[in-house]
Amino acid sequence: MDSKKKLLVVAHAPSPNTLTLRNAVAQGAGDEDIENVEVTVLAPLDAGPDDILACDAILLGTTENLGYMSGALKDFFDRSYYPCLEKTQGLPFAYYIRAGHDGTGTQRAIESITTGLRWKLVQEPLICRGEYRDEFEGQCRELGMYVAASLDAGLF
Repeated sequence: MDSKKKLLVVAHAPSPNTLTLRNAVAQGAGDEDIENVEVTVLAPLDAGPDDILACDAILLGTTENLGYMSGALKDFFDRSYYPCLEKTQGLPFAYYIRAGHDGTGTQRAIESITTGLRWKLVQEPLICRGEYRDEFEGQCRELGMYVAASLDAGLF
């Protein structure tokens, strides 16, 4: 039986820059010093309730689209909300937003849905605002590492 904890990364990456951010999250979560966490990375349209039910923590990523989360992440939530509602209360989660503007509408939308699911936010949201900067990659890597290391250490 596999004793590794499972971290699910569900992130929308429609551009080279957002793919780089998703890869940075996965790289941080898969750091060699984190021994007992298995990381699965899926696009929102490829993920669903069974993936959530099988994980011990989830890390979400989205673009800001017209002041809201990506349609793909919203679709993921639409398909997963009711099947997970009573079964994933307290699920540790974190998220990042690649925001061309301020990200507040996207943040509100994610918080509204995850509050309804009663998931537990374990890290302040990372909002990568404005023009793309290389520093976003390091911030995403740190986010992935923090969540995976915390899961590995049994902090949640």
